[in-house]
Amino acid sequence: MTSSDAELNAAFATLSGYDNGGVFTGSYSGESPWERHIMGDELVYILDGQTKLIILTDQGEEVLDLSGGMLTVVPKGLWHRFKAPMGVTVLSVTPQPTEHSVADDPRS
Repeated sequence: MTSSDAELNAAFATLSGYDNGGVFTGSYSGESPWERHIMGDELVYILDGQTKLIILTDQGEEVLDLSGGMLTVVPKGLWHRFKAPMGVTVLSVTPQPTEHSVADDPRS
């Protein structure tokens, strides 16, 4: 199941502004649409639960299995999505604007 933009917006709270974006936290389950941030890297910290983070690179899909206490950085401009069927709570430092896509491969 894919979460809609409205569901994702409702699942996240803005904790603070930061540089050209903000610090956000949220809890959700399911699959997010593809997103990318063209103004900078995104920092993602898993507070609780588990997720697969799929990042589209020039070499193909990079899949990271993340769980509570783990931290990663999504490089600037790379499309990525989260799959969390059992639920996840994340803290992110996310540059804005954020672009979204529901295409199978948003790079094409």
